[in-house]
Amino acid sequence: MGKVTKAVIAAAGLGTRFLPQTKAMPKEMLPLVDKPIIQHIVEELVGAGIQDIIIVTGYHKRSIEDHFDQASTDLRSSLSESGKKALLQTVDEISNLANFIYIRQKGPHYGNAVPLLNAAHLIDKEPFIYTFADDFVDASPSRFRQILDMHAKHGGSVLTCVPREAPSDYAKFGYVGGDQIDNGLINVKTIVEKPGSQAASPSANATVSGYVLDPVIIEYLQKQWKGFKGKGEFKIQDSMQAMIEDGHKIYGCEIQNGTHYDPGDKLEYIKTVVDFALMHEDVKDDFEKFLRARIS
Repeated sequence: MGKVTKAVIAAAGLGTRFLPQTKAMPKEMLPLVDKPIIQHIVEELVGAGIQDIIIVTGYHKRSIEDHFDQASTDLRSSLSESGKKALLQTVDEISNLANFIYIRQKGPHYGNAVPLLNAAHLIDKEPFIYTFADDFVDASPSRFRQILDMHAKHGGSVLTCVPREAPSDYAKFGYVGGDQIDNGLINVKTIVEKPGSQAASPSANATVSGYVLDPVIIEYLQKQWKGFKGKGEFKIQDSMQAMIEDGHKIYGCEIQNGTHYDPGDKLEYIKTVVDFALMHEDVKDDFEKFLRARIS
């Protein structure tokens, strides 16, 4: 089984929950202290061995491309002349993280499968990672490392799973049901996107943030697209369920030692910023003092 070296990041959403901020700035570029959300996802991918990253963007997402491009001459000169060599090295490292490919999402339809279908022509017959730019799990080892390890051991497709049991979660995430076959591994039999309630969900295991996918899913998505009537969401879970019914293996990996963040939501974004500020070497001590004083 070959090493997984390619990933697709979906970053084409309009970010309407953050308007008017996202009128000019993509939600994926919202900062977690001093680093945009999407950079955390990219660094995690690279740390797990990914070399080629396809980012599917929208018409208003040019700043994502600029962020991962070489720093401008003006910025480089300013940092160099002011002696900020460490900062110059940091911005240089960003552009060298991976080989980046950008494509614009086409069509008026929406749903979590649309970006991947747009990138289908860039997917070879090798397994790959499909992930999202505004939703991630901070874990040790990283969630991508964990799902890749499960893929190397068992093959098939592997989904990131975390427990999400708040009533509102069942209207936000997909959920899986199946049999435990290994420590933290589920042989998925059922996958339901946004079941709406705990009663309608196959379990409390939400599938979030990203997946290692068998390339055969592209064939299923293309077939699904032909029958899509243009109403509602074009969901990847429908193709996953069809794959399961045809005998393809899909597993759910229960991520260990991790915290799921959903910063695409206003309140969850604020919570994420607070957590990351409390972990940031430059500000964590003063920020904790500020929070304690504010609470008291």
